[in-house]
Amino acid sequence: MGYYLNPTTKGFQDSLNSEIYVDKTGLIEQLNRLINTEQRFVCVSRPRRFGKSMAIKMLSAYYNSESDSDELFRELEIGSKPSYRKYLNQYQVMRINMQEFLSESNSIEEMLDLIEKSILWELLDNYKGMRFFNEKSLIRTMTDIYRNTQKPFVVLIDEWDCIFREYRDRKEDQEKYLDFLRNWMKDKEYIALAYMTGILPIKKYGTHSALNMFTEYSMTNPGNLAGYFGFTTEEVQELCDRYQMNFEETKVWYDGYSLGKIPSVYNPRSVVGAMLAGAFDTYWNQTETFEALRTYIDMNYDGLKDAIISMLAGARVQIDVRSFSNDMTTFHNYEDVLTLLVHLGYLAYHWEREEVYIPNKEISKEYITAIRNTSWGEIIQAVKESEKLLQSVWEMDCEAVAAGIEKAHYETSILTYHNENALSYTISLAFYAAREYYTVFRELPTGKGFADVVFIPRKKAADKPALVIELKYDKSAEGAIAQIMNKKYTENLLEYQGNILLVGINYDKETKTHTCLIQRTIR
Repeated sequence: MGYYLNPTTKGFQDSLNSEIYVDKTGLIEQLNRLINTEQRFVCVSRPRRFGKSMAIKMLSAYYNSESDSDELFRELEIGSKPSYRKYLNQYQVMRINMQEFLSESNSIEEMLDLIEKSILWELLDNYKGMRFFNEKSLIRTMTDIYRNTQKPFVVLIDEWDCIFREYRDRKEDQEKYLDFLRNWMKDKEYIALAYMTGILPIKKYGTHSALNMFTEYSMTNPGNLAGYFGFTTEEVQELCDRYQMNFEETKVWYDGYSLGKIPSVYNPRSVVGAMLAGAFDTYWNQTETFEALRTYIDMNYDGLKDAIISMLAGARVQIDVRSFSNDMTTFHNYEDVLTLLVHLGYLAYHWEREEVYIPNKEISKEYITAIRNTSWGEIIQAVKESEKLLQSVWEMDCEAVAAGIEKAHYETSILTYHNENALSYTISLAFYAAREYYTVFRELPTGKGFADVVFIPRKKAADKPALVIELKYDKSAEGAIAQIMNKKYTENLLEYQGNILLVGINYDKETKTHTCLIQRTIR
């Protein structure tokens, strides 16, 4: 066994030995269907710490012809699949991490030369008795090996996109790298399967991509590989039961990513961190500083600040992801910036609705940290004031609530009022602190209609009152309370009867003032 050619199974064994291992071997069954087909070129892009490298180690252990890995896999999901035995340990595996080569090189030419020499060194050592047409050519050597052995290669590449993240402005180097990968793999019979992982989808340049033979499975279009990266609801529920952790809190902190037909995907790094530590905290962003996010949200594109503030307030923003150039420097508009944030994991993307949003509490806290020292000071001030505003609601201090919302409106004037819907986003941002105690619903079906905003206490805040907020634009706060009562908006909140606050808020567009009325329900 070698380091690049047919490496040992230790990496995957270490995963199996870990205290928490979630079985993702179903991915193997999906890839087995693609072996030796036109669709055998696969590129999976996911944010950091979403299980990409673990998948590479798993695939290496399964396909490696110099290993007997039946004992590792037969009790896992793939062990019961029809293709399991057919492809187990049947291929020469070439596994490389591009970041390692980049770190040892001072130029793209040096990096590509190092890749070729490193792989050739192992190939020639492994096949000493074979004649080669050109021992200095990687393509010729792999062709000769396949011709003599009839055993094709499974090529596994991790961190394939490191060039585009570290050589961000060096287009010529990027093109040389893409051309190298294309020449090495495209239309080559010695490739049974090529599988690449990274954060970014494949870079586009000119009129097409140099790697257009690859099918991409990204955060914006994950296809049928959606469930194999990140944790599903069922997987997280099982972990919460095992570690006696509150599932509701886990969902608030780490859920929110929507991948294709799977509406609920959790950040695996963070879930594992919370389970092992027995505490909810920001685990995923410990691998990168908040400045990385601040760099992008501080860009001066029309509509970007509006979109970020709206999403902090709970809104979803519709964007077109198709113009994104799949790099970290080419931006045509704010939609390209938001698309990059999806690929980096700082936003979630709903494929059918083409909407982006902040997925969970962990990521929301990251945004607050990132903008703390920017020109967005008014947003931080509104967040700081939100705890005081929430306390005023609990104390039923109507004047203080009206004044607090009015202040939040002027401090976040980017959220211009046009109707009740626009008003609701200012309310959501003004009550940012409420997310610590409540699950917040906008347009919640209740009684005979839809309540504008409903705050349902989480288990950790069971002593807090439920809040039903009705908003009026140029009408009256009294009318808002009357609507809550007449349409029986509290009907679906029976378990909170006697501990529900009805909050009516009105904005007078002529005087530009807010009024508030708060009433407690009676058993």
